[in-house]
Amino acid sequence: MELLDARRSVLVVIDYQGRLMEMVEQPARIIAVAKRLLRLAGMFEVPVVLTEQYPKGLGPTHPEIRAAFDALATPKRYLDKTAFGCAGDPAFLRLLDEVRPRTGEAPRQIVVAGIEAHVCVMQTVIELLRAGEQVHLAWDAVSGRGAEYVRHALGRMATAGAVMTNHESVGFEWMRDKKDPRFREMSDLFKGGQPA
Repeated sequence: MELLDARRSVLVVIDYQGRLMEMVEQPARIIAVAKRLLRLAGMFEVPVVLTEQYPKGLGPTHPEIRAAFDALATPKRYLDKTAFGCAGDPAFLRLLDEVRPRTGEAPRQIVVAGIEAHVCVMQTVIELLRAGEQVHLAWDAVSGRGAEYVRHALGRMATAGAVMTNHESVGFEWMRDKKDPRFREMSDLFKGGQPA
């Protein structure tokens, strides 16, 4: 197990879309946390891939999350998909290679956030692990329709080898040292603690 390294990381933001967002557990929390993760990605120059599952039927990404994604200056890509697991779409791995090419022996570190835990998120995580990626799952940015679905999906992903983490841990691991000039900005972002 390793700490996250911003120079090896990619943030993958999965399917925070219209109709689904109205049905998942704790939608306000996951919106707030997703926005924080996107801010952190911008702060630490971590590339981002944002996906939408059949947007014609499910609707677009939640407007606050999409605005945070659009505001990023870091490398970013968007994928409109029909496969539930992101890696089920051949374009997904190509997009990862575009924003964070593999270098050397160390695997990429994929930070995953999204919905739904037991469908698109879980299939993506298991596919990424099978492809040799290191997956860090921000549990506080993951939800689904029903607490039991979420709980069991998180357990299955952990058993499969995903590292369970949260958005604050992601930020502090990307930063590593209080002397980092971005410390105050990150500290301000985390004021008030975990979003409800």
